[in-house]
Amino acid sequence: MLRRTCIVLISLLSSLSALATPMQNLTLLGQHPDPEAVVQEVQRRVNVSMSRRQTQEVSQSDQSSSCVTGNPIDDCWRCDPNWEADRQRLADCAIGFGQYALGGKGGQIYVVTDSSDHDAVTPRPGTLRYAVIQSDPLWIVFATNMLIKLSQELIFNSYKTLDGRGANVHIVGGGCITLQYISNVIIHNIHVHHCVQSGEANVRSSPTHYGWRTLSDGDGISIFGSRDIWIDHCSLSHCKDGLIDAVMGSTGITISNNFFSHHDEVMLLGHSDSYVPDSGMQVTIAFNHFGEELVQRMPRCRRGYIHVVNNDFTRWEMYAIGGSGSPTINSQGNRYTAPSNRNAKEVTKRVDTDEKKWRDWNWRSEGDILVNGAFFIASGESVEVLYEKAYSVEPKSAALIDQLTINAGVLGGSGNNLGTWRTERSGGGYGFGDDYSENMLSGSPSSFALSSTLLPPLFLLFSFLLLYLNPIFL
Repeated sequence: MLRRTCIVLISLLSSLSALATPMQNLTLLGQHPDPEAVVQEVQRRVNVSMSRRQTQEVSQSDQSSSCVTGNPIDDCWRCDPNWEADRQRLADCAIGFGQYALGGKGGQIYVVTDSSDHDAVTPRPGTLRYAVIQSDPLWIVFATNMLIKLSQELIFNSYKTLDGRGANVHIVGGGCITLQYISNVIIHNIHVHHCVQSGEANVRSSPTHYGWRTLSDGDGISIFGSRDIWIDHCSLSHCKDGLIDAVMGSTGITISNNFFSHHDEVMLLGHSDSYVPDSGMQVTIAFNHFGEELVQRMPRCRRGYIHVVNNDFTRWEMYAIGGSGSPTINSQGNRYTAPSNRNAKEVTKRVDTDEKKWRDWNWRSEGDILVNGAFFIASGESVEVLYEKAYSVEPKSAALIDQLTINAGVLGGSGNNLGTWRTERSGGGYGFGDDYSENMLSGSPSSFALSSTLLPPLFLLFSFLLLYLNPIFL
């Protein structure tokens, strides 16, 4: 019996190991061989867009000049008065390491008409959960304003775009958004807030698979072993843990034009100092506004290459950018406004590391504006060589930050009739109470439906274990 049991367990472990390898290899396709070239291309596109704005300011005859901001992402699609007729054009507008995120480009348009989320295993057609688990590419839009209170993590499948333009969409509750071992996701113009821990339940992740989920961290957006991800024009706040966390070798990520507020640990990039696959993590953080009542981790980096460009940091309580495990941090054209606390003026923080180690880390500040006594401690023996290519196109001056970040966060204004939320700080983020009123009515189920097959694939595995490990059958 013991021998047969050992053979079975070894076989199962081998199968799990074989499954883990392709999951880790998934992110390798998202790693750029020359990250400095990506930095250079970001600056080139910003410069082109700014030059276009300056030219059109001179030419009063060009009626489209009022929509040009100098922000290359927004200028790519917002100047088209008929953008709604060609929503998928947005997929061509990303910059930086996440520029290859296709989202649901080329797929059908799925209209969310039902804001409910009552069943995480068998979601109803018309709901958001039903859309994000599908196998085919989908461009997901919303029929009306919606408050979506998640019962469990919202687990995405690959090749999905969440496009909130034209509606006021709030995602709150359990989870919230989980991108795990997938690729090509765009999340655009969505409010994500008051996310709490969930789990200890079955949750569906595809038409053919659901599984038991342990307790989640309560992140706003959790990126786990995934690549080619773009998060743009979202407003994030008040979550249990991080607002955006990217770990376990995730790469090819752009986080742009977002508004972050009311939170402690804002953004984590990297699983642990000892997790080697995070060395290939490449993230662009551009045109974001880090707003009121933020404490730390904007971001907090482990390993990898992080390009922080043309963001507005309007104070912090502990620090803005932190790291450990020798990450490369390239800070260009940002505005850092320090808090009044004289002990928290430093932008940077090397976490739990002796100076003898971190002085060789490549942390660079170029063209940043430091306000109210803020200071950035650079490091790295070969800094000039490392950033030589990036400097071939100068970063836009931080003096233009107001112009580049003026529309950060969800587009369309802050007014809504979705209720009010508490703002007390609690734990990693802020407390969440079920103390708001709902004035939104859920729509009827969508007529757009995709077939799904609900098969529990783990049944055979459990049967196999029962057969070989139960003494009755031996």
